[in-house]
Amino acid sequence: MRDIITIYKPVGMTPLQAIIAVKNHLPELKTEKITYAGRLDPLAHGVLLLLIGEATKQREEYMALPKTYEFEVLLGIETDSYDILGYVKNVITKEVGKNVKLIVNTFVNNHIGKQSHSYPPYSSKVVTGKPLFWWAKNNKLNEITIPKREIEIFDFKCIGVDEISLEILELKINKAISLVTGDFRQEKILKRWGKVFSSSENKSAKLTTIKFSISCTSGTYVRELVHQLGKEIGCGAIALNILRTSIGNYELKDSVKL
Repeated sequence: MRDIITIYKPVGMTPLQAIIAVKNHLPELKTEKITYAGRLDPLAHGVLLLLIGEATKQREEYMALPKTYEFEVLLGIETDSYDILGYVKNVITKEVGKNVKLIVNTFVNNHIGKQSHSYPPYSSKVVTGKPLFWWAKNNKLNEITIPKREIEIFDFKCIGVDEISLEILELKINKAISLVTGDFRQEKILKRWGKVFSSSENKSAKLTTIKFSISCTSGTYVRELVHQLGKEIGCGAIALNILRTSIGNYELKDSVKL
C-alpha cells in the first residue's frame, strides 16, 4: 500500500474534506491515519500531498518542500481575505495606468530572493492561542501583532495581462463560492458581492487581470503577495484563481483526481 498519495484538490474542498473523499474512494484506506502536508485554501486547487500511516510521522519534512503555483490576480477590488472568498471592503474604479506592466515587473523582480513575509489575516497561523482568522472574524486584529516569517522566492514571472467583464466575474465568483461547504461566511460574502455587482451600471465594464507563475519556499502565501501588489499599483487586488502545480517533485500531472 502506498504511504503517499498526490491528489488534485478541486475548488471548494478543504484538505480535510479531501481526506474524507479519498477514504470514500479507496475503502482500503478507511481505517488508516491520513494527514496532509501543506494546506490549500478552499478556493485554491491543485496538488495536495496526503501522508498515510507511518508517513504521517514525517509531516514536517514534507511540509517544508518548496511549492510552485500559477495564479490570477484581479485588480480594482479589495477583500478582507485577499481573495474572492472574502468580504468586499473597497472597489477602486480608478483606471489602471499604462505603466501597470512596468510596476508589475518591478514588483516581481523586487520579490525574488529571501524576504520577510506577513501572514494574511484570514489564515490558520496561531497567535496568542487562537488562529489569525479568529482574530479577523471577531474584529480583534488591533489587539495583536500579525507575525511574519522569512521566505524565499526562487522564480517569479508575469505570464499575461487580460481583462474580465463584471458580468463574467459575477458568474465566476458565484459558481466558485457555491462549491464551498462549511462555515466560511458564504451568505454574508455573496450578499456583499451582490451589492457590488448590482450597483454597477455597466455590466460589460472590464477589470484588469494578471497571471503569474511562482516557485517558492513553504510558508509563502500567494494571497499576501497579491495584496502587496494591489497596494503597490494603488488600486487594490485580490486572488481570482490559485493553482498549486507542484510540491517538491510531486507534480500536478501525476496527481489523482477525486
